[in-house]
Amino acid sequence: MARTQRQSDSGEEPAENSVASGGRSTPSAVQSVDRAVSVLEILARLGEAGVTEIADELDVHKSTAFRLLGVLENRGLVGQAKDRGKYYLGAGVLRLAGAAAVRLDISQEGVPLCRELADELGETVNIAVLDDDAAVNIMQARGSASVTAQNWLGRRTPLHATSSGKVLLAHMPATLREGLLARSLPRFTQRTITGPVALRGELDAVIERGYALAVEELEVGLAATAAPVRAHDGRVIGAVSASGPVYRLDPERLPELTKRTVAAATELSKRMGYGF
Repeated sequence: MARTQRQSDSGEEPAENSVASGGRSTPSAVQSVDRAVSVLEILARLGEAGVTEIADELDVHKSTAFRLLGVLENRGLVGQAKDRGKYYLGAGVLRLAGAAAVRLDISQEGVPLCRELADELGETVNIAVLDDDAAVNIMQARGSASVTAQNWLGRRTPLHATSSGKVLLAHMPATLREGLLARSLPRFTQRTITGPVALRGELDAVIERGYALAVEELEVGLAATAAPVRAHDGRVIGAVSASGPVYRLDPERLPELTKRTVAAATELSKRMGYGF
């Protein structure tokens, strides 16, 4: 069992939240993070524990353990049984674990589908998920025609100017969506939709038709189409997109490419438990 140092040579506990100038964390701040994680691990192992027990496990003063538990409780990561004074893991841990599990599952389940779609279309296929106020690509497969295409894997892309972003933005809870629409949105090309009224209309269309298009809205010469991926409860948890240059994804070819992208997203949704 790893134990942290109980106190400094002077007998004083180091400050729990001190930071150095310029925003860098001091060793004591890093130590606090390590102790907080240790608290979560202790509760995961024991099920529940009191302040004294946690302090003994960490080899720190009870006041330090109490402060750590207070911060974790405020963030919903631990809870306290008022009748016994014992602490246990809170619902916040489930929220974090659920988000991580969704990303892991959608990526794992989507790999064969995306590779198959990329081979079929010859274009770049991505899976994107919502990351705060952006779409982040967590999986990418390249078709034969996209050998020299740029790498989108891991990139955060704007919600209002990409096909995947529009899908995620359209299905976001109304309060969050309106908060984003109220911001000043950057224009990337002449075709980027930045006005809130026009963007609302575009998002309504995305919901109605079941897919999103972005033709030269993020980059001149780039076209993309995307469709939603749903979890078992119907929530949109990601988007499958296919992208390529506009000279290949022209108005004649784009509808068929969109149809196949929608089919792939529908199949991935089924693998995520939707419709059962």
